[in-house]
Amino acid sequence: MALFYYKTKGCYSLKSKQPENCRKCLRLAEFLDAVKIQYPGYHARPVTAFGDANPKLLIIGLAPGMHGANRTGRPFTGDFAGILLYQTLHKFGFASHDVSTSVNDSLHLTDCRITNAVKCLPPNNKPEPKEIRQCNVYLTSEIVDFMSGKGVALLALGTIAHQAILMALKLKIKAFPFHHGMVHTLPNGLILYDSYHCSRYNTQTKRLTTEMFEEIFKKISADISAQ
Repeated sequence: MALFYYKTKGCYSLKSKQPENCRKCLRLAEFLDAVKIQYPGYHARPVTAFGDANPKLLIIGLAPGMHGANRTGRPFTGDFAGILLYQTLHKFGFASHDVSTSVNDSLHLTDCRITNAVKCLPPNNKPEPKEIRQCNVYLTSEIVDFMSGKGVALLALGTIAHQAILMALKLKIKAFPFHHGMVHTLPNGLILYDSYHCSRYNTQTKRLTTEMFEEIFKKISADISAQ
């Protein structure tokens, strides 16, 4: 298989490098093995990115959900967290449908790609710092590929995703603090947008409302159109 390297500001991206069979985090690998026994029909492996191969918007979440991406094998698919996300993507022209139920539902994304800071389901939805660091090699590769194409906007869903992006780009967290609605212009020219995660807890407690989430996408769409 041919290997393709891209260099951007000291980082190298290997396009053929994928996390599908990664077992570098023993705690996560053993947890997925146990989940697979309990739910034989579940994907229960690292979940790769989904969407346009040459996007303008890259959305980064936290990690697969137990009965969502960990079950279906596609980010934010088949659980509550994906409801607001895909409704909003559809409204702003990034998704062909407003619902994401399975990998066979014919949904496709335009100018948008979705991934996670951590590719494997963590116990209690809480990855350990060393697991975030270990998995960051994949996110780094994805962002470098994003920069080598039409990449304009990064959307971080939550603090961990925000910090993982900065880690991948070797930027200081203190220089770019997370706050919902914050927009950061990064040294490499990309624009980083911050949003609370579209989790069940955040949406049901109104920490994140539909209107708040759509405001983020209004900014993103305007900035992409201005490029």
